[in-house]
Amino acid sequence: MLAAPVDEVPEGQGLVHEPKWDGWRNIAFRETGGVYLQSRAGRNLTTYFPDITRAIQAAMPAGVVLDGELIVFERGRTNFAQLQRRITAGRGLLRMARDCPAHYVLFDLLADAGGEVILNLPLSERRARLEQLLAGAPAALTLTPQTADMQQVADWLTHWTVATGIEGVVSKRIGGRYEPGWRGWWKYRTRITTEAIVGGVTWSMRAPDTVLLGRFDRRRKLRYTGRTHPLDEWQRAELGPMLSRPLPHRGAVVHPWPAPLPASWSGQLDRPEPLRYVQVDPTVVVEIEADVAFEHQRWRHRVRYARARPGMSVYDVPLLLGEVEGYFGKP
Repeated sequence: MLAAPVDEVPEGQGLVHEPKWDGWRNIAFRETGGVYLQSRAGRNLTTYFPDITRAIQAAMPAGVVLDGELIVFERGRTNFAQLQRRITAGRGLLRMARDCPAHYVLFDLLADAGGEVILNLPLSERRARLEQLLAGAPAALTLTPQTADMQQVADWLTHWTVATGIEGVVSKRIGGRYEPGWRGWWKYRTRITTEAIVGGVTWSMRAPDTVLLGRFDRRRKLRYTGRTHPLDEWQRAELGPMLSRPLPHRGAVVHPWPAPLPASWSGQLDRPEPLRYVQVDPTVVVEIEADVAFEHQRWRHRVRYARARPGMSVYDVPLLLGEVEGYFGKP
């Protein structure tokens, strides 16, 4: 079951809310002969999480099907990069699982012991059964918090996004059934407004489609930090005339990023092809709205273009000081 994005947390009777964890969505099948972990895209993740498969096999009866989020905590915060490293760890996987164990944060039960399918039961009943199954389970298997108290939701969004790295809130009907593939839940992502430097665009300089963004590090090197959603007509008309080609330096045009942009810079599990783009002189500052998914000093999800900031110097844009500082920028 999926969640539709919303611009504010929905309120009303019959709704409950859960933290939106920054990890990999996963369905776990406790089979008679073992455990099978499946990503949202249908990818087999079983091999990469021996710590989680052992915990499920030890604590869950055969036939159970679980829905939740695979996460890794590091110094009290979720660390998405540690999840990605599981895929490429190779022979070091068991050591990684020991030194930086994963957690499976559970929020739904699709089949109970013996394989009893319970998709049509209300969420409240599915959760009650899930709580019973998790009684006495190892710490790697944990039940996500749930509340109908909007004050508690506000506390999550105010404090937990910084302290633990949650992305926002998922809202659900307490009496709702589980409908695979249907966007019957709602997800609200915490967003902040900040600034970044334009380093390139896709399509053309005069009619940019998306914007490639950067920030200076401590050595004043412009580092790639992410990409915007497609611009609308008004945004293209505003930004296009402000852009110019990179200025030549000692007779040659020098830009701090390669062209095309390497596929690995996207930071995604299933990497796309290298991105062809138009390099521009990095002198234009834009205001953006971004969520909290910030890894390797880059926004993992596309950001929203808000407006150009023609009166702002590139040296007034927050520096890339670190994961938290680089994300939140100036207070």
